[in-house]
Amino acid sequence: MHRRHFLKSTATGFALPAIFGGVSLRAIAASPFLQALAGDLDSGRVLVLIQLTGGNDGLNTVIPLDHYDSYVKARNNIAIPQAKILSLTGYDHTGLNPALKEMQGLFNDGKMSIVQSVSYPQPNFSHFRATDIWLTGADSNQVLPTGWAGRYLNMEYPKFPQNYPNTQMPDPLAVQVGSIVSPALQGPGLTMGMAISNPSSFYNLVNGQPVTDTQGRSGDLLAYIRQMSLKTDQYAGVIKTAAQKVTKQSALYPAQGKNPLADQLKIVARMIGGGLKTKIYMVSMGSFDTHARQTDATDTTTGNHAKLLGQLSVAVSAFMDDLEGLQVSDRVIGMTFSEFGRRIKSNASGGTDHGAGAPVFLFGKNVQGGILGNSPDLPNSATPNDNIPMQYDFRSLYATLLEKWFGVGPDQLHGLLLKDYQSLPLVAVAGRGGGKNGTQPGERPKADSSAAPGAGQAVSLKPYSTIFSGSTDLAFTTAGGHTMVQVFDTEGQLVDIPYCQEASPGKHTVRFQADQLPEGIYYARVENGIHQQVVRMEKVRG
Repeated sequence: MHRRHFLKSTATGFALPAIFGGVSLRAIAASPFLQALAGDLDSGRVLVLIQLTGGNDGLNTVIPLDHYDSYVKARNNIAIPQAKILSLTGYDHTGLNPALKEMQGLFNDGKMSIVQSVSYPQPNFSHFRATDIWLTGADSNQVLPTGWAGRYLNMEYPKFPQNYPNTQMPDPLAVQVGSIVSPALQGPGLTMGMAISNPSSFYNLVNGQPVTDTQGRSGDLLAYIRQMSLKTDQYAGVIKTAAQKVTKQSALYPAQGKNPLADQLKIVARMIGGGLKTKIYMVSMGSFDTHARQTDATDTTTGNHAKLLGQLSVAVSAFMDDLEGLQVSDRVIGMTFSEFGRRIKSNASGGTDHGAGAPVFLFGKNVQGGILGNSPDLPNSATPNDNIPMQYDFRSLYATLLEKWFGVGPDQLHGLLLKDYQSLPLVAVAGRGGGKNGTQPGERPKADSSAAPGAGQAVSLKPYSTIFSGSTDLAFTTAGGHTMVQVFDTEGQLVDIPYCQEASPGKHTVRFQADQLPEGIYYARVENGIHQQVVRMEKVRG
């Protein structure tokens, strides 16, 4: 999405007139993902998206214990000591940064899933462009004017904002805590939802306190305009009513102002607990752009990155505890994401540069806990250009949540995400018998026993030779159905798709022609159904 188009769409779309004490309310209109969510009104299911702005370093977040020697060799100035890495029940090959102790507890309780090496072909390393790709669901060479969530809501509520709110949907379709509405929520002509500028203003709204704005350009006059606008705003009224129903929240939240993400999630929990039918909430924290001094030189378990991860861990844990206390935990799944990861090799400034693949966390009572994917395959001698190879396309996560959490059908998914993507074993899935998603309101879905994170792969991929000069044959097995073999270079660029078609079950062979490619490391990836596998190989001089 072009920056100018996004700003124009936000300015000219359906805008609520209320701005109260720094709380700006903007409509978040047509979003494909949001529409899929909003269509599931009967179940009351909610998705909470946490954006980690700046590009989180995945290797120092989820640490590959089975490749620990290569990990230390690649980043000995910032590597986490093995004795300090947090263990994960049932997964000896993977551990967490010691700052994530609360999230360790959630994982070990089966309430968190980790998806390894999430990226996309041809990754972009610009913050703005990479963020735009993630939020719109675009290919790297494609600019979309709408967000992945915005397209969904436009499908579900094609006449929004006309005749809204109504008895079917009296509440905002989506809410973002932040002054600028995310492009993820952008529809064809406007945005669908609301943005709440900051936590302090939210509490002024809820408590009916006088508006004060010493920072405003117009002082008392601006405050008066905001106060008058608020009185005419219906959505501000329903938010206030819902929030006032919640009188007690988790004691695990830090004091207001100590943890910005926790402040945002506390507001989200209050709105969910108060009964809003809002389907999507977006919050954010940063900055994860750790080019220098990522860790303290004398103790790599501390420093800027550890501080950020600690805030994330505390905030998510308090939010989960709050949802449980408010008796709405069955309704909510959360997901973290960042616009990209970091390079395998650290730099001389004690930091990491823009990279490709990184882990994604999903959390909630209805996620299938565990680790999906393998530890990143690290070279023995990483160069500054080496990246984590992609295991899962980020749009597969969107497709999975839309299908398995919100009950969107295959035909709709293709239209919303513009292509077909893997459906992953991340969400406990119910049958289609009751309600719109196979459950009654408040009922926890049954687990999908067909696959689970960490289960053995149903596909295999093996080059005839991992070291070759001109070309090599790739032998793979598939369970049948659509099967794809891709080859990436160390920067994450897609260099070839040797195989992409419907396949019969069993063993197959395809030739990877690399005569015109430079020498170096390449990664072959096979994808079939919910399964994938990535294998490293090397082209040498003939």
